[in-house]
Amino acid sequence: MSTPDQKSRLRLAAIAGAVALALGLAACSKDSGKDAPAAPGAKAEEHAGEKKGEGKDGHAEEATELTLTSEEAERAGVKVEAVKAQALGETVVVTATIYPDQDRLVRVSPRIEGRILSAPAKLGDKVRAGQTLATLDSVEVGESHAAWTQAQAELRIAEADFKRAESLNAEEIIPRKDFLRAQADRDKASAALRAAADRLRLLGGAPGATGTGVAGFAVTAPFAGTVIDKKVTLGELATPSEPMFTVADLSRVWIQAALPEAALMKVRVGANAKVTVPAYPGETFSGKVSHIGAMLDKDTRTVAARIEVPNADGRLKPEMFATATIEAVGEKREAIALPDAAIVLLEGKPTIFVFEQGAYEAREVEPGERIAGRTVLKSGVKPGDQVVTEGAYALKARKLKSQLGHGH
Repeated sequence: MSTPDQKSRLRLAAIAGAVALALGLAACSKDSGKDAPAAPGAKAEEHAGEKKGEGKDGHAEEATELTLTSEEAERAGVKVEAVKAQALGETVVVTATIYPDQDRLVRVSPRIEGRILSAPAKLGDKVRAGQTLATLDSVEVGESHAAWTQAQAELRIAEADFKRAESLNAEEIIPRKDFLRAQADRDKASAALRAAADRLRLLGGAPGATGTGVAGFAVTAPFAGTVIDKKVTLGELATPSEPMFTVADLSRVWIQAALPEAALMKVRVGANAKVTVPAYPGETFSGKVSHIGAMLDKDTRTVAARIEVPNADGRLKPEMFATATIEAVGEKREAIALPDAAIVLLEGKPTIFVFEQGAYEAREVEPGERIAGRTVLKSGVKPGDQVVTEGAYALKARKLKSQLGHGH
């Protein structure tokens, strides 16, 4: 049977043994941890969607490539096209203003004075040829309608007299001269009716109108176009000297530019031109130089030049400011030009993204001159490269985000 002192010594020995065992296990674990594999479920230190390499000092280098799934690329608006060399020549860049085609623009006024009854055409409406823009009434039209009605009645009387004279002349009851007089009266009445009808139509009246409509007439569109101006107040008196509407065919517009004196020898009528407007960044509209002015403005030292541009969809609006890039006379050279939006600044350097081997590589380039929304590249790209032409800013944002994730 053990004494209390013996029990106390046994407990102390057991505690000392346990401490020694724990210290030994900790030292063993520390030595073996250097070569131990990562625990299951531990993630590799690698950025999703970015390729990485290892430098000479054993640290991970910053990636220059990004990978996106087709769904991610579509959501980001990324579009890729194979670049190719194009024949580019010297160009002349001028500022310009858009105007309607003056050969297809008309200011519509009534032929005679009339009080405005209605004006169904609204500003901005597209109208067809002959469509009623406004309805007016006029005393003169009413008088013309009355004259036409009277001419009809006189013709009916003259025709009846002629038929009776013709019948009597056949039976030799009346002299020949009476028959001829009746025939002349009939022809004169017929001519008077035609003249009255023509005058009524010229004033805009309707020969078949009845009641209060006999004094009314319509102001119509001379051709299909768009109502770009309207100055109408119901009840007011409209006159031939004051246009009520301005109608323009905007399917083709004029780009009026001021051509510098020094550029006159470089530009010819018929030269191709590219037009850009701030409203549609990155888009160009094609046209041709149709006119170069005959006189120089002594104050600005420029010559007026006109570029005609198709505008079937009506996107180009009169009075818009524009920039026109006109092909100059001279030899052309082969060069690669990309849309301006394809080039972004990355770390202060002009950069494009090239799609290669399933990844988007950021590549520094040397830009040259800008031509109608495109930039000529002097270096950094070659024909056949798959270059991101849309969505470069989205790729830039992803790259900057990945750099922040690396602690830059």
